[in-house]
Amino acid sequence: MQNQLVHQNEKSYFAISVVISVIIYLFLIISIVGIFYIILGALFSIFFHGIMMGHIRNNGVKITKQQFGIIYNRVESLSRQMGIREVPDIFVVQSDGMLNAFATRLLGRNFIVLYSEIFDLIESNAEEELTFVIAHELAHIQRRHITKHWLILPAMWIPFLGNAYSRACEYTCDRFAAYYTGNPEAAMNGLTLLAIGKVLYKKVHRAEYLQQSRSETGFFTWLSHVLSSHPPLPLRILELERLTKYPQFYTYAPLADTAIDAQPVSGI
Repeated sequence: MQNQLVHQNEKSYFAISVVISVIIYLFLIISIVGIFYIILGALFSIFFHGIMMGHIRNNGVKITKQQFGIIYNRVESLSRQMGIREVPDIFVVQSDGMLNAFATRLLGRNFIVLYSEIFDLIESNAEEELTFVIAHELAHIQRRHITKHWLILPAMWIPFLGNAYSRACEYTCDRFAAYYTGNPEAAMNGLTLLAIGKVLYKKVHRAEYLQQSRSETGFFTWLSHVLSSHPPLPLRILELERLTKYPQFYTYAPLADTAIDAQPVSGI
């Protein structure tokens, strides 16, 4: 099933990116001086990424069995079902109202960072939407997208190609998250709240929102799309809506043993 969940464009764009990256790497190695730039670039990237993650680890709230334990149990269960051997470190950071989350990797360790505005969903009866967001980030780890991005870094700088691959990865992770949570409705709601916020998203007329994406056309809307690392939210919702027509994508058993609403969530 995991192979069927992978978006059709992800593998093809990745294969093209690998070929281009290998050619560029070989050219740099042959030039000798290029080896120096490869090593220097890698060291700089690791260094500054390490500083960013150090700040998050110093100041963020780490989700553990004792700290928001029910959320941790949900992540642990999802990780096991996705085949992720080691549960990633999860931190919640203050976000100044921004709705976001991301997965990353540093020196062999996987991390998921949840912005506090997203994590606040546990206080508004939207636990399933939060679960979708977390499952989406776990899918990035399961698919090793972070490592792959490093391997094909030269191709990622090529206009349109790198962003096209990233968009395909996002579609894949949406599919994985909807499948493993077993709740396509919460998945589509989770994407809708990224558009309008966590208060009004349930009042959005979904069909009208999807129709909007068809009517809002033109050069700059197209250019914004192809230059973005993420697909437009209506297209992501539409992709999940299409998959609901195929029941096999949503027959995975829900995580009944770690239901978030079984007891109140609180930090200790």
